[in-house]
Amino acid sequence: MDDARRLWSLLEPLHAVTYFTVEARTASDAVGLRGFWMAYAAQRAAPLGAVGPEVAHACFHGFHRLRLERALPDAWDLADPARCLTARSAGAGAALHRLLGEQVAHQPEVAEAAALAGEAADAADTEGRVLGAANQALPRPDEPVRALWQAATTLREHRGDGHVAVLVASGLGPVAAHRLKAAAGELNGSTTRQARRFDDDAWAAGARELRERGWLDDADRLTEAGQAGHAEIEAATDRLAARPWAALGRERTDRLAHLLVPLVDAVVAGHAFPPGNPIGLVRH
Repeated sequence: MDDARRLWSLLEPLHAVTYFTVEARTASDAVGLRGFWMAYAAQRAAPLGAVGPEVAHACFHGFHRLRLERALPDAWDLADPARCLTARSAGAGAALHRLLGEQVAHQPEVAEAAALAGEAADAADTEGRVLGAANQALPRPDEPVRALWQAATTLREHRGDGHVAVLVASGLGPVAAHRLKAAAGELNGSTTRQARRFDDDAWAAGARELRERGWLDDADRLTEAGQAGHAEIEAATDRLAARPWAALGRERTDRLAHLLVPLVDAVVAGHAFPPGNPIGLVRH
């Protein structure tokens, strides 16, 4: 496993506490955001400013535009982007403190991990990567756990921007991309379709698009060509996510990975994300 994929697998569970934990929901409720979906859309888009659903749809890529219109721009009347950013940092930080335990959260190794991840995030190449750049531009929190979460989020969005670029260059739309990952066993297709609000016709059209490429058979299984196409998309995504780790260097990248393993184990053990979640995380 190369560095980009290895570090993504370690940083993504830390980032994901912002979606599913009670602390994250409590923080978003406290600033007036209404429900899970509005909190997701507003807090993820907040680094961009008070953007409308058109911009969020373009950046997020994997959602029906009508899904974004349910949250934006109405969310900004309840909590402006600055308050949303404060809420997401507070919620994620509180969740990680609980999951890690206060004794671990205050260990110097967490501060070391935050510093290394922050350096990698600062080195991320953000040309053409709007969400990555917007998160990279945010001030780094002083508190180590929150600083680690912010660095993980910047690196996650940097990788995601690259992944979207690969999908666009490959000519794959959002639904086809989800159908591809579902066929590869990387996420639950039914849960994802419902979460992203794709109707039956759109979901079927995504499968038809893959069949026309020869990537999916009539039983919704990947063909040999589909397996190769999926592998190339993932490899290209990894290549585009490599610069932060090249900048950090082999020794310090390995050190960061070593520091992250027990933190991720604690997050997974604490059931910080549900099985079958639409972001494709699995418990191990």
